[in-house]
Amino acid sequence: MSQRIYITGIGMISAIGNNVSESFLSLSQSKTGIGKINYLTTRYKDEFLVGEVKLSNADLMDLVKDNSPDLNRNSYLAMLAAKEAVINSGIDTKDGLRTGVISSTTVAGMSKTEMFYKEMFEKDDHLNVLDTHDCGDSTERIADYIGNVDYVTTISTACSSAANAVMLGSRMIKNGLLDRAIVGGVDALSKFTFNGFNTLMILDKEWCKPFDENRKGLNLGEGAAFLVIEGEDALRKRNGKALAEVIGYANANDAYHQTASSPEGYGATLAITQALEMCGLTTRDIDYINMHGTGTPNNDLSESIATKTVFGNHIPKFSSTKAFTGHTLAAAASIEAVISTLSLQHQLIFPNLNFTTPIAETNLVPVTELLQTPINTILSNSFGFGGNCSSLIFKKI
Repeated sequence: MSQRIYITGIGMISAIGNNVSESFLSLSQSKTGIGKINYLTTRYKDEFLVGEVKLSNADLMDLVKDNSPDLNRNSYLAMLAAKEAVINSGIDTKDGLRTGVISSTTVAGMSKTEMFYKEMFEKDDHLNVLDTHDCGDSTERIADYIGNVDYVTTISTACSSAANAVMLGSRMIKNGLLDRAIVGGVDALSKFTFNGFNTLMILDKEWCKPFDENRKGLNLGEGAAFLVIEGEDALRKRNGKALAEVIGYANANDAYHQTASSPEGYGATLAITQALEMCGLTTRDIDYINMHGTGTPNNDLSESIATKTVFGNHIPKFSSTKAFTGHTLAAAASIEAVISTLSLQHQLIFPNLNFTTPIAETNLVPVTELLQTPINTILSNSFGFGGNCSSLIFKKI
């Protein structure tokens, strides 16, 4: 018999808060974390808005209590969010149960590497930075920080990365390879990322407006979020408490373009449909959709079309929470999984900020005010570059 998968701990740091409680307060007060650039060094400092964590690297170092020169902003954020999730869950990694760490990132150590890039080929005293540059480094830092971990791996599939981490952890538990897993993602802002998205011309100089006819692009953000997921056997053994259940997931790829979603939303449609099929739900069983909703012309239209294709005339209540946090890339899906867990716990839908006018082609209207309403199941979408599309379904305990 396949094991049920439960979320038992959550941790998060982003522009709207340094932990879950601060984040919930911002969400419940409809308070965005997006503003002017304070910490990222860039010549566009006064031109664009971003969702920065409101802490310097020195502040993060103090919180982590590790002044190793090898650590970078990515690692700090990941370690703090993962540790909060572990503490929140109450697990003890020394109890003999098999624990995995499955993290995701796209930027990795770039925020530190780029500081020394110009000197890399002239001096050899920055070569240690290369050791912390790769995507797997922050995952290893999490594992060392938590201790007593049996399995460690890293996923990098652009903006769907953390959703795929949740999927891999769930599959490994269901197949008896792990008893529990700490899953999620992290990405810190860097000049490399900022310049790349600016080159694509999909950054908004104002607050992003997901699903609005007049949307101009996204606000980049940074942050980390992790969830402790456990099989029912492990949860029963330690007499733990579940916050929500992971009941469905799927990954698909429309292979349409390196950075754009297919206009017809093929990948999104497949991911949503297969996630529903996995848990035996119908479209009418979904109470709320936490949309990917980046605020870019292509993504929002593609996701809207996919939503109408799957749900027809019975569109569930939906919103994008990226107008709170900014688009946090590899961390987006886990940040939104934490937000979905909070929605189930408090029976709240957090609003789609800055919306005024529906997209003409689809005429879909998101939830625009904080809404208290019965919620039993949530669909959470995360769609990445290269057409990598993932959908997760969470259920209230």
